[in-house]
Amino acid sequence: MIQRSHLIIVVLALAGAAAGMFMGQWLQPRPHGGAAYALVGAARADFQRPDAAGQPHRIGEWDGHLVVLNFWASWCGPCRAEMPLLDRTAQRHAGQGLAVIGVAVDDAVATRDFLKDNPVGYPILVDDPQKGSDLSVTFGNNRSVLPYTVLIGRDGRILAQHLGSFSETLLEDWLKPHL
Repeated sequence: MIQRSHLIIVVLALAGAAAGMFMGQWLQPRPHGGAAYALVGAARADFQRPDAAGQPHRIGEWDGHLVVLNFWASWCGPCRAEMPLLDRTAQRHAGQGLAVIGVAVDDAVATRDFLKDNPVGYPILVDDPQKGSDLSVTFGNNRSVLPYTVLIGRDGRILAQHLGSFSETLLEDWLKPHL
């Protein structure tokens, strides 16, 4: 006859194994509409998106710069909290050729309304999900989580990707080897 303590150990082991399998599947990159994910070392995708005022911009405008491409949304609390840090970083390292570009995964009206009360000194482009696009996925965001940030080298190659928000120390450490 099986002792109760052995039964509890077996049940806990099975539950742990099931949880491990679930987490392994959850953490596996998932295809997102057949989109190819950007990989570190790959050339960045070319794109054009409007700014909050509706003026179109190509990512190529920042060729030759070290580009922090930050995907965010007005409804995303961690995104909003991170924006002053990105603004300070853009100002601090502008002389070293750093450009911070925000990409709002939001509609233009919500983006404009947010920026009225929370202005930043770096350019903000709009990637309206209602128009069927999701640039963050193109740039490797296989979890569709915001904020999501990509570091693009002066040569147009993807240097690094970061899911989630930055602390000041983490952002500086992330940038330091490339400045």
